[in-house]
Amino acid sequence: MTQQNEQLEPVKRDLNLEEMIRVNQAGEYGATRIYAGQRAVMGDTGPEARAIAGMAEQEEVHRAFFDKMMAERGVRPTALQPFWNVAGFGLGAVTALIGPKAAMACTVAVETEIDRHYSEQLDALGESDPELSAAISKFRDEELEHKERALAEGAEQAFGYPVMSAVIRMGCRAAISLSKRI
Repeated sequence: MTQQNEQLEPVKRDLNLEEMIRVNQAGEYGATRIYAGQRAVMGDTGPEARAIAGMAEQEEVHRAFFDKMMAERGVRPTALQPFWNVAGFGLGAVTALIGPKAAMACTVAVETEIDRHYSEQLDALGESDPELSAAISKFRDEELEHKERALAEGAEQAFGYPVMSAVIRMGCRAAISLSKRI
């Protein structure tokens, strides 16, 4: 193969399917904990609380899928799961205590990072694992629906939205990075 042909071939990213499954399960678990914290504070009444309940149900389905995939493929969970349990619930409770719009702002921030993360995974996967690609694509679409719903519920009107969003997004990026490896 000539140097010119080598340059024309698409660059394939190193695929670590176990890492993808582990981090996705950790992320979906974290999302269920965020919504649990929000629901503990907000209860089940009001439009935001009903929106959160619906999003929480979808996150449970996503988590269950990755739990099953981990068991079938022998993927170990992240050792940070106990931390994500507490951190997720705490983030959810704190944002709900600030107010319903802050809870929605949390959703927008998290789902923005999840969209980026899932899109990167889909690009890396290509056609190599159709089952995983199909699930990630479906879940990404549902996460984007969560983001749009949260925006419709007034997320951007939350007190300190730009700062809150930046901090939560930074935390998500750190959680993704850590959960891949630990």
